[in-house]
Amino acid sequence: MFDDFGVLIRGIVLGLAIAAPVGPIGLLCIRRTVERGIIAGLATGFGSALADGFFGGVAAFGVNAILDALLGHVKELRLIGGIFLLGAAIHSLLKEPHERKNSPPDAGNLIGSVGTGLFLTVTNPITIMGIITVVVGFGGALDHAKAGTMTLGVFLGSLTWWSILCGGTFLIRHHFTPRLVLWINRGTGVVLGVVGLMALLSFFSLVPENLQDLVGAFISK
Repeated sequence: MFDDFGVLIRGIVLGLAIAAPVGPIGLLCIRRTVERGIIAGLATGFGSALADGFFGGVAAFGVNAILDALLGHVKELRLIGGIFLLGAAIHSLLKEPHERKNSPPDAGNLIGSVGTGLFLTVTNPITIMGIITVVVGFGGALDHAKAGTMTLGVFLGSLTWWSILCGGTFLIRHHFTPRLVLWINRGTGVVLGVVGLMALLSFFSLVPENLQDLVGAFISK
C-alpha cells in the first residue's frame, strides 16, 4: 500500500511539473477567472489536466501503438493546433473587457472551456512529448496497477496546479481594472498568436525544428 502511495505522490509531483510552466492555457485560465469566475478558469485547466493524465497514462502503460501514431503525425498536429491557436488569438485580441460575472457560467460555456484546455494540449506535440518523456524517465518500471496509480497522480498533480493558479487569481481579481483586463486579453492574444504562427511555420518547414522545439518548450502550457 505504501509503495502504491509513493507512486501516487510521484505522479502528483510529475503532474505539477508538467502543468506549471505558464503559457497560453495559463493565460486563458487567468483571463477566464477574472472575467467569468473561478469555475470558468478551472474548467479550462480541467481540460488540460485530462489531456495530461491521458498522455501520462499512455507513457505509464507503454501503449506503443498510440506513441507511434503520435510520432507519425506531429506535423498534422501542429497544423491543426496552429490554426486553432490563431483563431483563439484573434478572438482574444478583439475581446473587450466586460462586466465581471459572479454567477457560474452556463453549461455550454463550461463545456467549451474544458474543450479549449483539452484541445490546446492534445494538439501541441511539444507538450505531448514532454509529458511522455517525463513520465517514462521518472516514473520507472510499473505494473498495470501502479501505471494506473501513476496516471491518476499525473492528472491530480496537473489539476492541483490549475486550482492554485485559478484560486490565486480569484483572490486578487477585485484588483483587476478594466484596463488591466484589456492588457491581459491582448497579452493572451499575442502569446497564442506566436505559438500558432510558429506551429504553422513549422508545418510548412519555414522554421528550423530546433527553434520550434525551443519556443514550444517555453510556452507549451
